[in-house]
Amino acid sequence: MQGHKELIEDAKRQTGLTDFGPDSFREGLEILVDSLAREARLNAVGERALTERIVLHLKQRLLVEDWYRRHPEIDDEQITAPLFGVSLPRTGSSALSFLLASDPAIRYLRVWESSQPCPPPSTVTGPDPRRGVAVTSGDALLKNGKRTPSGIDGAMECQDLMALDFKSQIFQAFAQVPRYSDWLLNADLSTTYAYEKRVLKLLQWGAPARPWRLKAPTHMLYLDALTSAFPDARFVMTHRDPADVILSVATVYADIIGKFSDHIDMAYLGALNLRCWSEAMNRAIAFREKGNDHRFFDIHFRAMHKDPLGEVRALYAWLGEEVSQDFARAMADWWESNSSAERMTKPDPAHFGLDPAAVRQRFTPYLERMERWAPFDAAA
Repeated sequence: MQGHKELIEDAKRQTGLTDFGPDSFREGLEILVDSLAREARLNAVGERALTERIVLHLKQRLLVEDWYRRHPEIDDEQITAPLFGVSLPRTGSSALSFLLASDPAIRYLRVWESSQPCPPPSTVTGPDPRRGVAVTSGDALLKNGKRTPSGIDGAMECQDLMALDFKSQIFQAFAQVPRYSDWLLNADLSTTYAYEKRVLKLLQWGAPARPWRLKAPTHMLYLDALTSAFPDARFVMTHRDPADVILSVATVYADIIGKFSDHIDMAYLGALNLRCWSEAMNRAIAFREKGNDHRFFDIHFRAMHKDPLGEVRALYAWLGEEVSQDFARAMADWWESNSSAERMTKPDPAHFGLDPAAVRQRFTPYLERMERWAPFDAAA
């Protein structure tokens, strides 16, 4: 793989632009590229896919800054009271985000604008050429696999926007990058969320302002930094047995990384996700318990599957908003089309060096609170 300086020059050459804005992205970029070169053991497909993705994010950052240079009024846009999904992965949070995206009165991050926010959608006349098009060879490869049923305009996590500051877990889902993962776990993401807000303003510019619905499990690790950029943010958290969560997310990582490397360390992936998500939950608990608990709405995984529309109605009542007939109809249609989607086969946890009882032990503080936050009576 090229060095970070060569990748920066590639992005400049392809766009004809030179201004990346603040330098906050450079440390993460340097550590990521070094980790990919020294640790990831990428195959030829992976080397191409990760190179393309890094250059993509650098190019988009250049384009974002160019749009702001030509239209400084973009910064006048207001992002008011966004709702963030902040849950452990594999807890039904994606299904919830797709249901919320069915509301015609809100704004969400669409899959095709997530990795290519430029040009601002309001400036494009006619069908947007980004819709339904894989932006890198790696994305094209992953689309041929079994992916979450988001659809051509489906809701996307914030990972690509965070990657513009090169502080995103998307990279550790694509490659085994221990040095980068260690650094990211304790990085300051204040600049990352400030830049995400900058891009959300650009995406909103030129269109009627609507409430944003956003989501990424990663946010649990950095809630203080997130609320520094979005002080009026509110949160929805979905809940599930953490032993199922860690096994499921490790399986997803192995599936993706296995396309980009011929050398996968399954025990490493199990340990990485156990450490990452237990720490994320501990930080989320600390955030909630220092005066922020009232900002959270909780939904149990099984309650979501039992009555998805009922749970969304309860969430909207908490938000003080109405579920319109059009919204309810769209949710019912989406659920009917996707609730029977093929479920992932559970591998043996020992395949990843995981023991379910030991995983639950690591999450003891969470399990104690989950019963209070999201009680679920299966017999009700």
